[in-house]
Amino acid sequence: MADEISTAPSVSPSVYVNLTDGFVQAELAEEEHEFDAISALVLNITIIFCLLLAYFVKRYQIYYLPESAGALLVGIIIGGIARLSTENLQLFEFDPELFFFFLLPPIIFEAGYSLDRQGFFDNIGAITLYAMFGTMISTFVVGIMCFYAAKLGMIQSIDKENPMEALLFGALISAVDPVATLSIMGNDDLNVDPLLYSLVFGESVLNDAIAISLFRTFAKYYKPEGPEWSESEIPGALLSFLVVTTLSIVVGVALGLLASWIYRHTDLNFFPKLETSLLFCFCYLCYATAEALELSGIMALFFQGITLSHYNSYNLSQTAHVASEEIFSTFATITETIVFIYMGMGVFTGRFQNWDVGFSILSLIACLIGRFLNIIPLSYVANFWRKGRQRISGQMQVVLWFAGLRGAIAFALAENMPGNHKEVYSTATLSICIFTTVICGGFTEKMLTMFGMKDDQAHSLALSPSSDRVLTRITYEPQSPARRESLVDRHRRRVYHGIKGIFERLDDNFFKVHFGGDIDEQRAAPEPEYEMGSIPNDSSDGSSETGEDSSFLRYE
Repeated sequence: MADEISTAPSVSPSVYVNLTDGFVQAELAEEEHEFDAISALVLNITIIFCLLLAYFVKRYQIYYLPESAGALLVGIIIGGIARLSTENLQLFEFDPELFFFFLLPPIIFEAGYSLDRQGFFDNIGAITLYAMFGTMISTFVVGIMCFYAAKLGMIQSIDKENPMEALLFGALISAVDPVATLSIMGNDDLNVDPLLYSLVFGESVLNDAIAISLFRTFAKYYKPEGPEWSESEIPGALLSFLVVTTLSIVVGVALGLLASWIYRHTDLNFFPKLETSLLFCFCYLCYATAEALELSGIMALFFQGITLSHYNSYNLSQTAHVASEEIFSTFATITETIVFIYMGMGVFTGRFQNWDVGFSILSLIACLIGRFLNIIPLSYVANFWRKGRQRISGQMQVVLWFAGLRGAIAFALAENMPGNHKEVYSTATLSICIFTTVICGGFTEKMLTMFGMKDDQAHSLALSPSSDRVLTRITYEPQSPARRESLVDRHRRRVYHGIKGIFERLDDNFFKVHFGGDIDEQRAAPEPEYEMGSIPNDSSDGSSETGEDSSFLRYE
């Protein structure tokens, strides 16, 4: 018996250590899972509460509290509670990569896909002035003011040797995100001037993409370790920005046409679930492709949405068409809510150690001045080509200046700010976002009333059943008395309609044939001849090759 005991295999102490470590790791994993479950529960309850709050805001017309401002304030409260109750704040912290690659794409794609193209392109000149040149003006005004404030000793917390750091901040803080303003302007009860709504919406979408492109372009020329920088690099940086913007638009349109061609020349309309799923995949494919090529994913995605709306929406079955619009709209609403919640929580969960109140106030003043020098001069330029009610009035310019709110894109870019002064810029950006969203967003309705931006005439005509033309809040243009046309106006009109006519013919005769489009908008074609007793079959009308009428499968 003793021999058997003595010959029993001995267990190495390292085995006991490994077993103990395994049990400890398993217990820690279980605790982490429980914490994540509780955090997810809190976040879901918070999102539900914010969506219900948005319902009450819309239902009872609480204009002084936009939905975005409500979500941001709720986020601040939840962030404060989380900071006091736990040390593990990972799930409550704002993650820029999660924002750019998961939350932002549905918002941008939905903006392009549901865009009123006529209202947007009718005002594309003014929108481009505000979004591109206005963003550049704002960038340099804010950047130069902040840099020289540091140079003169007014601000001690930022770099006073390298102006490129201040220009980076100027680019990110120029990203306009008027979600709060648009949520109020979109209310049918207010009857907001259609031109104002079109300008604010168009500028906000393009401005975000341009601000991000400008930020990333400047970041390539910024060296945090030293001021090795010369003014001669600015033209190169601007040229690089223009190239990136142009190529991003090309990528978006090309992938939109590719998707439209696939839908046009296949029978995907028999499988609505696959149609909708592929649309989601093409959305993220476009964004990922542009980002992988170091272009602007937002710009590419926005123009892909416009392209798909113009061509591919007519290739979809009615089920997929309705489903895709509603799903993207719903997803955009949820992601916007999540973004503002996380922005609010960032006040307490950001672990900021260097919050310079003086710089935050200076930055806010610089933003207001930059916005003023953006809107007023460029509106003067835009009015050279605008007549009558389409002119941008002084009152409208004031509202446009007031509508330049800052939001999640600016804050996400600030979280990616290079250099040693990241916290100073992040806290200043967060302060500006909260102020403009809550205060400026809350006073939007008062500003609309004060400056007469409620178009009661357009609203009553739009609702009138006797109106001869289809009216929307963006495309309606009230009839004005006929006036004698000058020679210059006549020449300008001929050039405009000549160029427009060339594009329309190319669009009708080539692009819509191969990629899909509104058949009713195509120019009349000769009626085909059929043999006696045969069934007409027009593939462009959604009919199948067998002669069966399958037009109900495609949206018209």
